[in-house]
Amino acid sequence: MSFAWYINRLRAMSPAEIVHRFGEKAKKTRARGRLEGAKRYVLPGPVPMLPGLAKNLAAASQPLRQEIADAARFILSGHFEALGVAWPRRDISNQFPPEVWRLDPVTGGLWPGADKYCFDIPYRHERKLGDIKYVWEFNRLQFLQPVAAHAGLTGDREALAFIEAAISSWYHANPPFRGLGWNSGIELALRAISLLVVASLCGASLSAACTAQIRAILHAHQVWMSRYPSRFSSANNHLVAEIAGEFLIARAMPELPQAKRLGDKMRRLLTQEVSKQILGDGVGAEQSPTYGAFTAEFVLLCSLVAKASGQPLCATIDARLMQFAEYIAWLSNAEGRVPGICDDDEGRVVTLARHEPAYAASVSAAIAGHLGKPPAGPRPPEYDLRDALFGSADTGGSVPLGLRTFADGGYTVVRETKRGHELDIVFDHAPLGYLSIAAHGHADALSVIVSIDGTPLFVDPGTYLYHSGGKWRDWFRGTRAHNTLNIDGADQSTMSGAFNWSHKAIATLESASGGENWNIVASHDGYRKRFGADHRRTLSSTQDGFAIRDEVTGTPNLEAEIVFQLAPEWDAQVKDGAVLISRGGETIATLFFKEPGDIAIKAGGDIGEGGWYSPAFGKKLEATRISWRGVVPPDGVTCALSLAHA
Repeated sequence: MSFAWYINRLRAMSPAEIVHRFGEKAKKTRARGRLEGAKRYVLPGPVPMLPGLAKNLAAASQPLRQEIADAARFILSGHFEALGVAWPRRDISNQFPPEVWRLDPVTGGLWPGADKYCFDIPYRHERKLGDIKYVWEFNRLQFLQPVAAHAGLTGDREALAFIEAAISSWYHANPPFRGLGWNSGIELALRAISLLVVASLCGASLSAACTAQIRAILHAHQVWMSRYPSRFSSANNHLVAEIAGEFLIARAMPELPQAKRLGDKMRRLLTQEVSKQILGDGVGAEQSPTYGAFTAEFVLLCSLVAKASGQPLCATIDARLMQFAEYIAWLSNAEGRVPGICDDDEGRVVTLARHEPAYAASVSAAIAGHLGKPPAGPRPPEYDLRDALFGSADTGGSVPLGLRTFADGGYTVVRETKRGHELDIVFDHAPLGYLSIAAHGHADALSVIVSIDGTPLFVDPGTYLYHSGGKWRDWFRGTRAHNTLNIDGADQSTMSGAFNWSHKAIATLESASGGENWNIVASHDGYRKRFGADHRRTLSSTQDGFAIRDEVTGTPNLEAEIVFQLAPEWDAQVKDGAVLISRGGETIATLFFKEPGDIAIKAGGDIGEGGWYSPAFGKKLEATRISWRGVVPPDGVTCALSLAHA
């Protein structure tokens, strides 16, 4: 498996990237035994603080202070939850034994620690120990952020002692370049940012020993990120994270060697990457709204610190952030929930270290708060730490209505009222993903995502797992799991690894017109090489809902499957040739297929049998999947969704 992964990965690389990868490998080999150990990174100096954070926290409202206190108490009591999993509760008398940083909460196994050079740990192909994401998540130290905010607001000595114990334990258990905490740049960046947030919110109350440990950790992280930046096909959100980490370290520790040069370089790179990774219409280049929010939040924190330092970032960065917020407004329901599209691993930058059901809208509210702009759309009812640090408004904006095409990103959104119901549709005519490997893309060209009255109906299946997902990883990002047409059960794009695609379908928006009788036409060529056919899909307004016509052009009489994956709270049954879709025993919508075919309705089962939905990383639920299967006639297959009167 490892050999096949390397072959497929090489195929996705340009000649320049291959040269870079071999050079990087040699650099990592030469570093063994030369850059390890904490002592070489000790650099005396003051508490490394980011300007603006403590001042903004002090202005937090009482309800927000209460949310911070509640989150801190949960963490202080030995609890930690993330990625759909609750870690074993820690012993209050000894919360951070050395092995806690290596523990997989799902398998109970212990990953290699300081006895192993970080680049010798083959985490991509490990299966017995579990998915490394879980262990990385705890090592991000983001659970210290709410505790530090609480300590900064109240001076709580228990919270301060907890922070010092955690940092001391991590410092001694994870010496530089040893163990799994040092093998991924984005993990170093997130951990560095967590430590900077902690130091900025309560650093004045920490001991000199703790301050020295924080400084040494940050210094070592800066050296690592400068030596091994994410480049070429890996230069996605990981690169933005590393740029943000280095920029913020340079700002907080100006006495570091060449800190000014580093800060200036990261400022330039940040401007370049924002224009690449947040497209001109606000859509994130990786296609996922949550990955877009993740990227935007890194940039937002840098913008806050730069502004508070009296050296704001260029105006184009703030403009792109606001465009992202406007895009999210078009996706959001009244409570800020956005539909899942492509991967989501629940990455956050500033956090209360708990599950957020509306992360993208929360980041959008923070963008508006930081820039002093009116909210672009609804904000979540839940509060988070970023609300305090960025000055988010307590109330959001209104839900936009009509039709809006995001041509750069590849989505058309329709929001209207039919038969007394709010009907929201997202039509995907986007690229598979970003860069040559499209790491977080799904084979979902021409899929439709539909909500009724703010409740998801036709959904993207979600993510479930990454490295340890195996065949489930393939199912959740494959075409048959999405609300589109597939030919002979084949994916539109060809997978060549858990984060790699060898052949990518190219989608094209052919036309989009708004108004009462709106109409959208798009196509993709993903089946052209294998089946000699293209898929064209037309969405159009009807009096009581909307219609979809699927055409397969080229090779005639191909058998296809048209899929609609329902959210778990919906049921479906066939009656008189139509599919009745209900929730809580009440029929809300009816799906009609004009052309004859075999209709199947099933939830769960083995891979490929029925429907599955992942509401959060690490979780999967049985959910009803509707499929029509048959030969597509020359004029295509038409189905219509009719809404019942509200």
